[in-house]
Amino acid sequence: LGTSGVQLCSQSDLSLALQDCMAALDLFLRNDFEEAQARLRCRTKDSMYHALTYATILEMQAMMTFDPQHILTAGNTMKEAQAICQRHRKKSSFSKSFTEVLLFTSEELHAEVCYAECLLQRAALTFLQDENMISFIKGGIKVRNSYQTYKELHTILQSSGYTHGDNHGHFEGGVKLGVGAFNLMISMLPTRTLKLLEFVGFSGNKEFGLQQLQEGSAESTFRSFLCNMLLLCYHTFMSFILGTGEGDVEDAEKLLQPYLKKYPKGSIFLFFAGRIEEIKGNLDAAIKRFEECCEAQQQWKQFHHMCYWELMWCFTYKRHWKMAYFYADLLSKENSWSKATYVYMKAAYLSMLTKDDCLTFGETALTLFRQVPGLKQKIAGKSLPTEKFAIRKARRYFAENPIPLPAPPLEMMYIWNGYTVIGKHKDLTEGMLKTLDEAQAKLESIPRTEFTVDDQCLLSLLKGLCLKHLGHQEEAEHYFTLVLCNETQIKYDHYLVPNALLEHGLLCLEQGRKDEAIRLLEAAKQNYKNYSMESRTHFRIQAALHKAKGCRENGIHVPSSP
Repeated sequence: LGTSGVQLCSQSDLSLALQDCMAALDLFLRNDFEEAQARLRCRTKDSMYHALTYATILEMQAMMTFDPQHILTAGNTMKEAQAICQRHRKKSSFSKSFTEVLLFTSEELHAEVCYAECLLQRAALTFLQDENMISFIKGGIKVRNSYQTYKELHTILQSSGYTHGDNHGHFEGGVKLGVGAFNLMISMLPTRTLKLLEFVGFSGNKEFGLQQLQEGSAESTFRSFLCNMLLLCYHTFMSFILGTGEGDVEDAEKLLQPYLKKYPKGSIFLFFAGRIEEIKGNLDAAIKRFEECCEAQQQWKQFHHMCYWELMWCFTYKRHWKMAYFYADLLSKENSWSKATYVYMKAAYLSMLTKDDCLTFGETALTLFRQVPGLKQKIAGKSLPTEKFAIRKARRYFAENPIPLPAPPLEMMYIWNGYTVIGKHKDLTEGMLKTLDEAQAKLESIPRTEFTVDDQCLLSLLKGLCLKHLGHQEEAEHYFTLVLCNETQIKYDHYLVPNALLEHGLLCLEQGRKDEAIRLLEAAKQNYKNYSMESRTHFRIQAALHKAKGCRENGIHVPSSP
């Protein structure tokens, strides 16, 4: 009985720490970034919640800038936060202690959930550096320990021995965040990676993951904001870049509304508001939101850079090449994520203009394309997939009489899944098709070269996509098949074949030809490797197969007692 007094005292410390961290988070969401960090910094050496919150803010910064220095700092700060949590954890080993819930003080349970969260965030940083997942698996020990802890904590929440303490909601929110994040993340992985992970005991269920995050975001606890952010990222980004664009826009709007109301000038929310308008195809409304986001604060330029990237795409979708060039140029001067990609995009936009138009910019597509390979960088020893792609494409311009790429912005737009955005608006899609027809006519007017077949196949794939979105399904299918027919003659752009199979499969799926769709998708998955942007294509194939088979894998799902 003598310990209960200690427990009460530490619990009130915990409550105070949580209140203080939520107040700091509130400052952060009001764009008072420096003040929020200052408020947390003074207690990062003794309070696990202050250490975790401070490290989380640095990680968010790293995720926005992709700056190698920011990534390093965030990783080290998260490591330090993990050490603070370690000090507060129960001393005995997991296997014995977790079965005896009653032996845990409230603080020790919170230490477990914070510790698992540090590991999870460190794993996310690893993934940020390399989309390829290999490093993610190498960091598998971090991931595995985190996953196991969340699994155990989830079981504790369901057990009869567990009693709700003062900060139960915050604890439960932490478990929902972790269990939700893991289920969602694992369910999206390509099969090859999944097999490796299942081998060490992982499994993921997308629906269960989304449900956990949804529940976590509905409460007003310390982690509801993070649950909300993860869901917004999933619906507006991950499902596009690593999926087939199946995010739920209505859900995203519902999640964002209360935050936009509370923080009308909050950069993070204005940014998501812009992204939501963009994926609905309301480009003018999106542009307005991104501009508002840039005006809202000047402290964190990285929010501006995220907006410039999206603005660049909005103007690309509208085929306003000069404005798109303007934002690519701003990024190439101010942001260090990938100079090679930005300069490649600048060159791509100039290549769509007439020679006279280019004069006003004082640069030519040719000189810019030739700069691209020299701008290659390595983050944690890896170069980015998009960067490798841009460098490979720019190589053509090193010949004495270079053969220009047929429509480089439209190709890069495919890599970032932009056709799902313009596909929602007939006029945007028709405009893109017109540009592709012009590129086709130009290609046919010049003598054949070693690049002709590759260029033809690229235009066929992109025309097929536009036609699919315009409802001309037979014609679209003809173009996808055309890519496959020329497979043996493709010299450089080998990525076109698996992607044509993927798009053809999605088209069959729309028409209810499920078996045919699965056959095409399996072919895309099994028969091709070592091509550009491979891991991204595998994520998309996985999402398409998930849709086709309506799969429901078992996740960390532990049925709740009635």
